[in-house]
Amino acid sequence: MTSTILAEWTKIRTVRSTVWTLLPALVLTPLIAYYAGSGFASSYGSDRFDPLFPTFYSLTLGQLAIAVFGVLAVGAEHSTGSIRSGLTAVPRRGRFYLAKVCAVTATILGFAVLTVPATFFAAQAGLGPKRVGLGDPGVAQAMIGAVLYLILISLLALGLTAMLRSSIGALVILLPLLFLGGAGLGNIPQIRAVAQYLPDQAGMVILHLTLPDDPQFGRDYGPWTGIGIMALWTVVALLGGLLILRRRDA
Repeated sequence: MTSTILAEWTKIRTVRSTVWTLLPALVLTPLIAYYAGSGFASSYGSDRFDPLFPTFYSLTLGQLAIAVFGVLAVGAEHSTGSIRSGLTAVPRRGRFYLAKVCAVTATILGFAVLTVPATFFAAQAGLGPKRVGLGDPGVAQAMIGAVLYLILISLLALGLTAMLRSSIGALVILLPLLFLGGAGLGNIPQIRAVAQYLPDQAGMVILHLTLPDDPQFGRDYGPWTGIGIMALWTVVALLGGLLILRRRDA
């Protein structure tokens, strides 16, 4: 199993799409966080001001790169047919799939451990007198949640792509979901009761200091329940991808 994981890790780190997908996000996410912090500090005067909102606002853009990375980790092999070589080397499809999941998880964990603290400190520099510290209520929880959120987004994308066996098909579903889920659907009163259980909506609760009656980010559940809901979506997608891989020809 260790050799299989190392083989999958070799695929990831030697493909150009990995660098061109994750490196810009690693640079731009903290930069956007700084300017978001500066903008909110100068224009937002409410007592309900949430300093974590501008802190992790840029992750709503960075998650798109994470999703694309998760899609390409599987979809590129299907589009080129190279998955056949991989399955020839590792005939046990469950092991092959698990190794890919482990390699993607390790990669995004490393990315998140770098990006989340950089994003936090950049945003606090922009917030100035409205900044918060690592010891303030909810901050440590939000940072841990942000790391988990990025990992779950990548695995959700991986599982969905494995189910569809197509990068384009997965992106057609994921990109509108990640754009409309947080920016639109969750703010429509008529469907909010259902939309709040979408994976991105649920996972992002932990990234804010919200109250249950918050008109924008308040939910019927708490932050860790939200992560649990998102994890459930991810597990279903991963199991669906495994089922398709085991039952269909490459």
